[in-house]
Amino acid sequence: MRLIGRSKLLRTLISWQHQDVIKVITGVRRSGKSTLFDLYENYLYRQGVRPEQIIRINLEDLARYHFQTYEQLHDYVLNLIRHQCQYYVLIDEVQMIDGWQRAINSLFLRKNVDIYITGSNAHILSGELATLLSGRFVTINVFPYSFAEYTQVLPQISDRQQLYNHYVMRGGFPYAASLSDPQQAAVYLRDLYNTIILKDVVTRRKVQDVALLERLVLYLMDNIGNLASTHSIVTSFQQNGNLVSGNTIDGYLSALTNAYIFYRADRYDIRGRQLLKTGDKYYVVDLGLRYYLLRARVQDQGRLLENVVYLELLRRGYQVYVGQADKYEIDFVAIKANAVEYYQVAASVRQKETLERELRSLLQVKDNHPKTLITLDYDPEMDYDGIKQKFVLDWLLE
Repeated sequence: MRLIGRSKLLRTLISWQHQDVIKVITGVRRSGKSTLFDLYENYLYRQGVRPEQIIRINLEDLARYHFQTYEQLHDYVLNLIRHQCQYYVLIDEVQMIDGWQRAINSLFLRKNVDIYITGSNAHILSGELATLLSGRFVTINVFPYSFAEYTQVLPQISDRQQLYNHYVMRGGFPYAASLSDPQQAAVYLRDLYNTIILKDVVTRRKVQDVALLERLVLYLMDNIGNLASTHSIVTSFQQNGNLVSGNTIDGYLSALTNAYIFYRADRYDIRGRQLLKTGDKYYVVDLGLRYYLLRARVQDQGRLLENVVYLELLRRGYQVYVGQADKYEIDFVAIKANAVEYYQVAASVRQKETLERELRSLLQVKDNHPKTLITLDYDPEMDYDGIKQKFVLDWLLE
């Protein structure tokens, strides 16, 4: 597989080098967390760091590492720290060791140890970690390839629209993107999906009704971009003859978002500047998984576009919400530090009625924060009373 540089992620990781915090790299399985470690390790070598100063452990490699307890993990690392020079400890899939937080916490006390860990489940950021390391860790989120990175994977496809169509069907998982055979890619995505469901959802959360869980996955895949609540999901299931409780759905939704298969966008009252309690939206981490699971039901370009834009905003470091301005909905409110931006997303606005409808929501917001309408229309950038209309492929490659 051709190694893509992922320069933005690497720069982010480098910016935290030697900072007095644990670096936690999170994201769905096979999104490139270990590759980011490879890139960082190569960077360290170029900076003159000696091989013995880098302690790299992949806890999925059972043939090499036989740790049963966090004490064994801790002692293994400690035995390799023999001098007062700087050491870099990089541990993949740390959640595989029960109580791993205790080992990391102890190693963190050593001033000459810079710690980096990866995990494929948001559970690693909860509970004991927050208690033991409160305020002493930062998270770096790794997603499958962005569209900009995808252009590096398939440079032979020069037509951007063709490449975008390929992207929303194949998805951005690095290995799937590198496969030229569509059937091989489908088999890989199938097996990857089954692995994520089994290891990060069913096993970890001790799911009893796997068939119900998979029906919920299909429901969310088929309803990306639609407002959803526990009540609406339960009602839909019951109408189809599936008796299920709200508590069960809540638990499964939590498990799916913890495994980074789906991301939840909460609703945000723009005027009141507060989160609303109901009516969230769910977006899938990779459209290749959706295409594999739904096939014949993937033709809604507007919702696919919305998913692409949502993930891109997350990649750019924003907290992303579904906006509510009185009775009007704004697709995304993106917040980063003190910056706020508003986004409306539509497949096409070449019809006057559609353009007016999409602009109407943004025009309800009277502040001076940037407002952008993103479409699949290959048209010059337009300005409507301060609202910028942009072609999505231009925006994705900014």
